[in-house]
Amino acid sequence: MATLELETVLLSVADRVAWITLNRPDALNAWTRQLGEELLAVLEQVEADEQARAVVITGAGRAFSAGADLKSGVGLTPAGKPDVLTPLREVYNPLIARVREFPKPTLAAVNGPAVGIGWSLALACDLIVAAESAYFLLAFADIGLAIDGGASATLTARAGHTRAAEIALLGERIPAAQALQWGLVNRVVGDDDLHGAAGLVAGRLASGPPGSYGAIKQMLNAVAYAAFATQLEAEAVLQQQRAESADFAEGVTAFLQKRPPSFSGR
Repeated sequence: MATLELETVLLSVADRVAWITLNRPDALNAWTRQLGEELLAVLEQVEADEQARAVVITGAGRAFSAGADLKSGVGLTPAGKPDVLTPLREVYNPLIARVREFPKPTLAAVNGPAVGIGWSLALACDLIVAAESAYFLLAFADIGLAIDGGASATLTARAGHTRAAEIALLGERIPAAQALQWGLVNRVVGDDDLHGAAGLVAGRLASGPPGSYGAIKQMLNAVAYAAFATQLEAEAVLQQQRAESADFAEGVTAFLQKRPPSFSGR
């Protein structure tokens, strides 16, 4: 199998477990289009690799992922408006859908902050093991956006509408221990134990019956995520509307200037 040339993602396979690492540690593994494209390519390779029977996704350095890289900017529509619809449709939504529908068991090993679409990625996995110091945050509203990356579906499926509304509307940090209590993660372990704990769970899955796991995932998805593709598209369309708003421009400016935003409602 050809070796992929990767810059923002690392891949290793050992003991039938594929370890995928987001590798932009200096930027807290914030997402760029390149990272999304490379992660999608890695998943395609892992699916074709018969030696890989379970997948662990984690982050390099001190974060799982800080979400979208606002400092790198966004593209523009022909009308000169920020274009978030194109990358969502072409890269990020196909990636999230691929993780959710992946035929092999997927596990997120959350080693630090999981923010925005970074948390959406973890939520799309089958299981989540978090380090004690990790926290989770959907701060889309802080910059005048809605939620995306399938979080409107995955967050609600895991925690219910009551918790999902609180998390998305208030935009407060959810520490790992609280996330466990709310049913958002499966296990919380000591920071130094995360790799080993994730490896144990993934190893158990890798030694199990692949056909059974694939069938189980299909049936769970049929119940919890029957309209996932529709939800992803709806998120993308609404997110583009928000990206064209004055509140989004103010939210990003305030974020970059490290000050509270002053939203006008426009």
